[in-house]
Amino acid sequence: MAKVKIENVSINFGTTAALSNIDFEVKNSEFFILLGPTGAGKTTTLRLISGLERPDSGKILIDGIDVTKVQPAYRDTAFVFQQYSLYPNYSVFDNLAFPLRSPLRKESPEKIKQRVLEIATLLKIENKLNNSATELSGGEMQRVAIGRALVRTPNIYLMDEPLSSLDAKLRGDLRVELKRIQKELGATILYVTHDQIEAMTMADRIGVLREGELIQIGTPSEIYSSPADTYVACRLGSPQINLLPKDLFDFPEIPAKTKTLGIRPEDVILGSSEMEGMVSGIENLGADTILLLNFNEHEVFAYADPRKTYSYGDVLKVGIDPEKTLFFDAQDQLISA
Repeated sequence: MAKVKIENVSINFGTTAALSNIDFEVKNSEFFILLGPTGAGKTTTLRLISGLERPDSGKILIDGIDVTKVQPAYRDTAFVFQQYSLYPNYSVFDNLAFPLRSPLRKESPEKIKQRVLEIATLLKIENKLNNSATELSGGEMQRVAIGRALVRTPNIYLMDEPLSSLDAKLRGDLRVELKRIQKELGATILYVTHDQIEAMTMADRIGVLREGELIQIGTPSEIYSSPADTYVACRLGSPQINLLPKDLFDFPEIPAKTKTLGIRPEDVILGSSEMEGMVSGIENLGADTILLLNFNEHEVFAYADPRKTYSYGDVLKVGIDPEKTLFFDAQDQLISA
């Protein structure tokens, strides 16, 4: 494995700036996630590192070596695409073995067999090796697609939303598996997603992208507790943070430049203060109950006691904890304490 540095990289497609002066480093054996919506520049970043695209400016370095103009085959990266991209006429074994049979690698049949079995066992598909790719379920096909990258030991694994086409349970299962495998292999992974749950549960560090610009880098807990601005604050957390005008509340701890208050749903205190909110939505998740409250003509999400029964139209006392409130200025930037 290796560290990969993207140094002041920009690329335009026609008049559209796909990436603007992107600068970050993926450390050796790190699980780094780029988080952002469609069109933020996530896939373009992967394509630049793999060599499928060339930047207009800036450098890409792998272990300190400038590979900006090096052909993809010589960068030694492994790409896992959003779609499975398996060879339907090949068996699972042959799909997994395909990267090892490249003329550039010159692996022996015995070594290929050993490595394929090792990765298949790691992914728990060793009993499917003789199956055709078309005989697999969606989850099994995605495991094969991931396994086809894992059979190699490249400088970095590049993963483009590989779980997005799976159902919720399979996504959850494979999130756990992929993180476990990454730790066992000591793999360097750059993973892109629009799913904040994937980012929070798998990443060592997260980079948040917005329209080709890298807004903030940090651990999941750092970005959740101290987002650089309201855009970043809204990317993490489900339900997302409540953004409310400062004049809804009257307490002395509000900094002078504050325009907007950021209050996470778990920090809304029900049953306190003299302020009231009316229940306009209820989401019962079993272990949690999430309420949508109409609060002074604003919508507020709040976690509620799942042991209690709530009804539409209920009027509840609503308060907030000033020590857990985030303050944003007129430019939507976080005001540091």
